Amino acid sequence: MDDVVTILKTETAAATPHRAFPRRQIAAAVMGNALEFYDFTTYTLFAVQLGRTFFPVHSAFENLMLSLLTFAVGFIGRPLGAAVIGAIGDRKGRRPAMLLSFILMGVAILGLVLIPPYSLIGPAAPLLLVICRLTQGFALGGEVGPTTAFLIEAAPPGRRGLIGAWQSASQSLASLIGAAVGLLLSNLLTGPQLESFGWRIAFGIGALVLPFGLALRKGLPETLHKSEVHSPPAPVNWPWWATVHLRPMLLGLGMIMSFTTSTYVLLYMTTFASQTLHMGPAASFGASVANGLCGVAFALLGGALSDRFGRKRVMITARVLFLLCVLPAFSIMVRNRDATSLIVATGVMSALSSTSVGVAIVSLTESLRKDVRSTGLALIYAVGVAVFGGIAQPSVTWMIQASGSPMAPAWYMMAAAGVGILAMSAMKETHPSRIRGAVALIETG
Repeated sequence: MDDVVTILKTETAAATPHRAFPRRQIAAAVMGNALEFYDFTTYTLFAVQLGRTFFPVHSAFENLMLSLLTFAVGFIGRPLGAAVIGAIGDRKGRRPAMLLSFILMGVAILGLVLIPPYSLIGPAAPLLLVICRLTQGFALGGEVGPTTAFLIEAAPPGRRGLIGAWQSASQSLASLIGAAVGLLLSNLLTGPQLESFGWRIAFGIGALVLPFGLALRKGLPETLHKSEVHSPPAPVNWPWWATVHLRPMLLGLGMIMSFTTSTYVLLYMTTFASQTLHMGPAASFGASVANGLCGVAFALLGGALSDRFGRKRVMITARVLFLLCVLPAFSIMVRNRDATSLIVATGVMSALSSTSVGVAIVSLTESLRKDVRSTGLALIYAVGVAVFGGIAQPSVTWMIQASGSPMAPAWYMMAAAGVGILAMSAMKETHPSRIRGAVALIETG
């Protein structure tokens, strides 16, 4: 291990600080993740309209719950997609896995745009909607592992935090674009028009990036066989799952649970503002804009800080501050119920959460041995998101309805943040120049 650390120090010191990392490679890698969150944001923003289009029930609460539960169904396909596409990333290469996941995402989002309403085709409409969401979930389950592995492996060691944080930043950027599109359509179209075709326009705009994304990904270099001295040697002919220990898997799941809960509840703020606080469309969409803007800026800030101060210090500090601010933020929103309070509170929570999310994904990726990195990260992420992300919005909606308290989301987010802090505290430092005798979370046995 001392020899490995010595080599790692030499490699890091020798890395050219100004080595260029082509922007097109970052764009190609994060475009699928961005499309995922554009899709999620758009679905959340138009959850009410989607419920009325595909589910013939009369209660507004039932409409919303059926729409959100269909959204949650898509998460069922994530672990399977992670296992299949993640394994392709480890055996055939990062690029073919990234191409496959992006193609499937395109099929799912275009299918959603083209599904006729329940009034025209009856029960086939919600059935086709579920199939599209399952396909989307399968594709997204295999997206994060190969693309994050590519970013980490292609980036200079001293810039891994910043470049890897683009995975998280791209999510916020896509959420921002989705919110802007939703705000624009809500101002240009009437309520019946939004329900009839407005939401289809929003999803169709996302589909426009598909040909550009495929073209960019086809031109990416392969990093699977790139030498990486700080990745422990692979055991010969061992399946990836034979090297996984229970403790690191639980740590990874704890971190992902914490982050995905806060991410999806923050995406829910537009629905929360309109359905629970009874605020107008402009203020409701404004919360999503604040979430997106702060998410982009602070995810990249967190990544840059982690390159300088280490992964653990940055992600834990930001997560503790997030935990402390959630209850006051919701109290202000619920008490004042005005646009300023909603936007500022959402922005502050988004900033603190995003500062830790990007760093944690980088840290988790660096902790995985290279030959199982794509599959391992994909599965940890997919299982965590499938279990906790898929139920976040329906759970919050149910909790508000059952308790009658608009503060229910705050307690939900705080509990998840506490679990994340415990998991991060048990992680080992993974910054290349700060490793001191650390071993990969997936060890050699």
